[in-house]
Amino acid sequence: MWSIYRRCTAEFIGTFWLVFGGCGSAVLAAAFPNVGIGLLGVSLAFGLTVLTMAYAVGHISGGHFNPAVSVGLWAGGRIPASDLAPYIASQVFGAILGAGVLYLIASGKAGFDTAAGFAANGYGAHSPGEYSVGAGFLTEVVMTFMFLMIILGVTDSRAPQGFAPLAIGLGLTLIHLVSIPVTNTSVNPARSTGPALFVGDWALAQLWLFWVAPLIGAALAGLAHRWLSGSVRREDWQAAAPTRGPKTIP
Repeated sequence: MWSIYRRCTAEFIGTFWLVFGGCGSAVLAAAFPNVGIGLLGVSLAFGLTVLTMAYAVGHISGGHFNPAVSVGLWAGGRIPASDLAPYIASQVFGAILGAGVLYLIASGKAGFDTAAGFAANGYGAHSPGEYSVGAGFLTEVVMTFMFLMIILGVTDSRAPQGFAPLAIGLGLTLIHLVSIPVTNTSVNPARSTGPALFVGDWALAQLWLFWVAPLIGAALAGLAHRWLSGSVRREDWQAAAPTRGPKTIP
């Protein structure tokens, strides 16, 4: 197995790319005059960040890039509890750096203001569609539950090998297509934390929902998949690496 330091570095890089690429598409390209990519483009961007990084470094760390994914895999018996703290810390720091680099680029345009949202997640007045806190909470629980069910299923050692990143990336794209109007789509506490730190104010005040709801949904999915599978095999820790890389350092 790869060392914890190498695995955490892979998680840091992958989460950086997810936040920079996904949130960057929303901040820089979604409404660009005449050729903006819109909701569909932003949804695809988030899916593509996960797909590309799953192939790039998934064989090293398992390709979580998301504290909720790590918790769901732990609840599903795929990873040991000892991996949770270092993985989550690496993911959060990667997300903060991704948001920081995006801020430096976006602030190069005259009139830029994080008060416009900076791709932060929110509910109520700060929901793109002004959905309530209850609607936002339920959306994040359900979407994260389904995201983890996809991940746990396609990375099972009994599933067809080599295609997991495609299913996971397309799954995340679908989730964004449905839920951007409700919460701007989190399903990832690290992704929510990065932009919130730069927006401050309401984004930090509402950040609790985008930690609590995804973690609940992920834990429920881990338990549900463990029951559906009938048994949990320790070798499925490596099966959580979407590209089925080597189990030991060469």
